Amino acid sequence: MAQSDTVSRILDTAEVLFAERGFAETSLRNITSKARVNLAAVNYHFGSKKALIQAVFSRYLDPFTQRFHGALDELEARYADSPIPLEELLETMATTVLAVPAERNSLKVFMRLLGLAYSQAQGHLRRHIQEQYGDVFTRFTGLVRKATPDLPDAERFWRLHFMLGTVIFTLSGLDALRDIASKDYQEQVTVRDLVRRLRPVVVAAMNAPLPQEVEGAQHANAPVS
Repeated sequence: MAQSDTVSRILDTAEVLFAERGFAETSLRNITSKARVNLAAVNYHFGSKKALIQAVFSRYLDPFTQRFHGALDELEARYADSPIPLEELLETMATTVLAVPAERNSLKVFMRLLGLAYSQAQGHLRRHIQEQYGDVFTRFTGLVRKATPDLPDAERFWRLHFMLGTVIFTLSGLDALRDIASKDYQEQVTVRDLVRRLRPVVVAAMNAPLPQEVEGAQHANAPVS
């Protein structure tokens, strides 16, 4: 068995088991048994379970960040010094996510992994993502800030995370949503259909009026002219 094939089998198996069971609940022996490799192969190629988790994410995030940087380059060139509309930014992000090759498994698997990264205590993974891919997310957040100048920074932070949670929940539950749409509404739904329906919802959420207590605090902290 070639080295690259061994690595691919380990990663293919690990991402599915992590998505199904969680990081803590999936042991290296679970992975090696299903991948039909020995524990020494995992230790040789990855060194540790933490490194394996990071490698699973990198298979998706490496192509995503490369494409997303390119897509943002095109948007910035098109709008020059003007703020890029929020809807354009969100559409570009969604299009880039869908364009990332998913022949190994599927988008829903990666969305489940993202959800686990937020819900389970994986500090090493958040540090890895920030160190390796933080520049593209910082760039995107900066463009969102320009598109939503009236939002306080703290409120924008929360709304971006609410938006991310909505996207992760929707795309990771794709099979269940398709089943409901088919049985209850006689609709055959694709991923792109879901994204089209999701877009106006998250744009409206980002542009929603400030909660009264936030707006009141903003006025209270405004400088006196």
